Formats: sequence, C-alpha cells, structure tokens
Amino acid sequence: MPSKRKRLTHDQQVLWGALLAGLPGVLVTMGFLWLDEDQSANMRWTFTLLVVGCWLGFSFSVQNRVMRALQTMANLLSAVREGDFSIRARGANRDDPHGDVMTEINSIGAILRAQRLGAMEATALLRTVMEEIDVAIFAFDSDGVLRLVNRSGQELLASPAEKILGRSAIEIGLGECIEGPPTGVLQRTSFPGGSGRWGMRRTQFREGGLPHEMVVVADLSEALREEEVKAWQRLVRVLGHELNNSLAPIKSIAGTLDSTLRRSPEQRAEDWEDDMRAGLEIIAKRADGLGRFLNAYSRLAKLPKPQRAPCEVRPLVHQVVQLELRQPVEIVDGPDVVLSCDGAQIEQVLINLIKNAVDANLESDETEESLDSTEGVPPPGKVTLSWDLEDNDIVFRIADEGPGIGKATSLFVPFFTTKPSGSGIGLVLCRQIAENHGGTMTLENREDRTGCVALLRLPLS
Repeated sequence: MPSKRKRLTHDQQVLWGALLAGLPGVLVTMGFLWLDEDQSANMRWTFTLLVVGCWLGFSFSVQNRVMRALQTMANLLSAVREGDFSIRARGANRDDPHGDVMTEINSIGAILRAQRLGAMEATALLRTVMEEIDVAIFAFDSDGVLRLVNRSGQELLASPAEKILGRSAIEIGLGECIEGPPTGVLQRTSFPGGSGRWGMRRTQFREGGLPHEMVVVADLSEALREEEVKAWQRLVRVLGHELNNSLAPIKSIAGTLDSTLRRSPEQRAEDWEDDMRAGLEIIAKRADGLGRFLNAYSRLAKLPKPQRAPCEVRPLVHQVVQLELRQPVEIVDGPDVVLSCDGAQIEQVLINLIKNAVDANLESDETEESLDSTEGVPPPGKVTLSWDLEDNDIVFRIADEGPGIGKATSLFVPFFTTKPSGSGIGLVLCRQIAENHGGTMTLENREDRTGCVALLRLPLS
C-alpha cells in the first residue's frame, strides 16, 4: 500500500512561495549574465553568488518572519488557555494586520482576566454566604453522593466535612431528603446536631452536564413558635371578646335578679315575676349562644382530612344550587371535569359560599328598601356560579351583587362575623378545606359593579 503523501507545513509553503516568486527573476538574470560573452568568469560567478544568495536569504527571511509571528500568537493563546492573562503581545497596532491580530489577542486576555476575577469574587462571596447562612445546604451528585456541605450542614449532622463528603445520602441520614416530594416538613424531629421541626426543599442543577441535587434544610421551630404565639393571641382575643359579650349581661342580669329576690315582698314591684322570667330568658339565650360558639370552635378544631375520590363537577354544582331556596342561583356552565377531592367537603364549601352570597344580596336589598320604601321592594341582586380550567387547576367563581367587602383583613379571623346570627367560622372552614386539598380560597370586590366574588381554586389531582 503506497504511503500517504506528506503535506508541506505552513512555513514550508511560505518558503516555497517566496522561492517561486523570485525564481523567474533569478533565471532571467542568470541567462543574461551567462550568455553575455563579454563578461569574465570572475564577474559571472560573483554576480551569480550575489543573486542566488539574496534570493535564498530573503526567501528564508520571509519564512522566518511568518513563523515567528505565528509562534508568538500560539504562545499567547497557550498562556490564555493555561489561565495566565498577564502576558501581552508587543506591536499591537490597528493600522497593521499583524498588529490588529495582536490587539485582539490582548483584548481577549483582558476580558478573560476580568471575567476570572469576577468569578473568583462571586465564588468567594458565595462561599462566605454559604458558611454564614443559618441554613444547612447539601449538594449530591447523580449517584446520591454528597459533594458539598456548608458549616450549618456540618453542625446539623455533627460531623466535619472530611467525614461526610463522598458518602451517600442514606449513610449520613438524609435519605428521605433525596426521595419523595421536593418540598415539605421532615417527619423526623431530631438530627445529631439538634432537634426541632425541619423544613426541606430540594432543587436540581447541572454540573459538567450531569444532574445534581441541592437539599436545603431549615429549622422551622422558632418561626412556627412565633406563628403559634400570634395565633393563640388572636384566638384568645376573639374568645375573650365573645365571652365578655355573653358574661357581662349575664352577670348584670343575675345581679339585678339577686337584688330583686333580696327585697321584701312589700318592696317588690307587681310585675317582678315577669322581670324574673325575662331575665332568666336572657340568661338562657346568652348561655345558648355560648354553647353554639363552643360547638363552632369544636367544628373548626376537628376538621377531618379529605378522603379523595373522583367527583364530577357539573352534577356537584347543580346539586349544591338546588339546596338554596331563598333565591335562585344562576349557573354559568363550564367544561366537563372530573375532580379528585372529598366531594362532601367541597360541597360544604360551595354551600357556604353561596349562602354568603345570597345573604349579601338580601342585606343589600333590605338597605335599599329602608332608604326609599315608597318605590316598593327592589329586585334582588343576582348570584352566579361558574367554573373554568386554568393551567392544571379548576377555579370556581361565586359572584354576588351585594355591598362588597368591608373589612377584608378580618375575613378569615376565626369567629369574626358581621352577621347578627353568624358564627364566624364559615369562611375559615372553607379556606381550611381548600388548603387541605392543596388549593386556595380568596374573596375580593368586583370591579365591574358592586358586589363580591369568591374564588375557589383546586388542583385537578
């Protein structure tokens, strides 16, 4: 098999190009020199050596100049590749093609140097933040092996980085953080470095083209304690207000009845027995009110977890609407959807929201009638119920034409109510049921007219 022909290198091609460029002139000069019979032999050899020497010398000089320029560029680029951005090329000049190339190489070096300094500063800042932040951070590779841990993570596991780096998540006790949902509260209450309630968040990132997992573990005990204290303060404030409202008149009436009984028969009024009955009746009503209040609190505290099952939305809506007898509710048909939920709880939410919407309309109608009774009873406001799909959620909208929301900040405070006979837990129960299903419930004033719209958003699965 014939060997492959070897190609000439770039500098060899430049040399042969220079030789070929000067060859015609050399041949013509030699022809005139050696064909002229009047020239002596010494003259012929002298001029021959001079011409050939200049020809070869300039050709090799061209080769050497091109080779040196390329070697300089190669050395500069090699330094940049090795991370040495301090070397600069001489002769950088925009007016010269060679100098223009050197200018660009110097610019690349300066840009890469600035980028490396920025990256080093950012890395130093990131390391400082990771070391000082009071949250445990762990980075695992695609095989679940720990590759990075900060100071808080070492304190959480009560082990230095040298002992836990390179070990799997299961070996260091973080297996549940790699498996399961990406966010949540850890079931375990203690680690080697501390105890409490822990929140976990897991995210993915890529390094070297391979997937990695970053796990963040935070102690929720202090934040939860603060929220619990605030919740207890709100609850005690509401309970105290409700109890005072009931006990104050009971105490006053009991004192009045006691003073009546202490009087002699001659000093008592003729209708003292009627006063006694009225006072006892008031005490009984307030006691009954306290009983209803405590029953409402018990319902709020003992809400069961949802038992999910497939539920068709359209029949559920029509069934709920038929339960409202005071005012017809208009249904705006939406898509046929099967929702995975606790049908009984969602039905109770829709019943409460429709009831509130009708109450708002009736309250608005009574206000208008009292303002101008000569015009007769105004037509009742309209209540509409609709549903639609947004992304992977179903959104129920219950809109009324009542007076709208007055105290929006107190809507979901337990036992807060603006109705004379309200318990103040309807909206709280509705929102709690929605959140137990992974959804949300909000109320807001309508923009097109007076009234309120309740939005119940639930995931389909």
